[in-house]
Amino acid sequence: MLRQLVIFIGLLFCFQLPAQSFKAEQQKYARVKTAYSEKWESLKAEIDKKGINKDGFEMFIRVFKNEKILEVWLKSKDQQEYKLFKTYNICASSGVLGPKRQQGDAQVPEGFYNVASYNPYSSYYLSLGLSYPNTSDKIIGKRNLGGDIMIHGNCVTIGCIPLTDNSIKEVYVMAVEARNKGEQNIPVHIFPTKMDEKRMIFLYNESDENTALMNFWKNIKTGYDYFEKNKNLPRVTTNKVGKYIFN
Repeated sequence: MLRQLVIFIGLLFCFQLPAQSFKAEQQKYARVKTAYSEKWESLKAEIDKKGINKDGFEMFIRVFKNEKILEVWLKSKDQQEYKLFKTYNICASSGVLGPKRQQGDAQVPEGFYNVASYNPYSSYYLSLGLSYPNTSDKIIGKRNLGGDIMIHGNCVTIGCIPLTDNSIKEVYVMAVEARNKGEQNIPVHIFPTKMDEKRMIFLYNESDENTALMNFWKNIKTGYDYFEKNKNLPRVTTNKVGKYIFN
């Protein structure tokens, strides 16, 4: 009986550990610990002022390449709509407008991704790895698609989304908090520009009559429009030719 009780307690501990320990594990690293000591108290106060539960929120990241901005949207778990929390300047760029289709093209991807990894000892201070290439990229792109696309610090880039070290501290801390409270896959939507009608004309001119590129932009605009209207996220899937489908 005693042995069974010990096994039961051990299993219970194992099942409870991951949800409670992600933040603690991250804070073992000096840069994350510093980011928390410098940023978390003020971030909590700002989150609270927005009417969002600082102890249990979900996070969404939206990137606009042409405007060189990264938006962080938050909502309490019991809320339907996200609220714009902060906008950060992207401090360096590479490539041109348009999706990433192969390794070495210096392009920042465009499309629908999520945070796939957390690197507390990154060569670029702190970094959040993205789920590039996604299913659409794998269908449409070249054979060698590349990878290691990140939101990171240090203000340098070839195909990534760089912020200042000061900014990545805030974004990283919020991502750790969201992950620690159960948000396994923080969505990251990357667009060439804000996709209102005026800017779609701009993109048409930028496409230089490239029909495939313009069709791609029209496709991702559907996801952009959904969020603009609902302030919530569509369910995104991919069909057999790599087109995004939104539900």
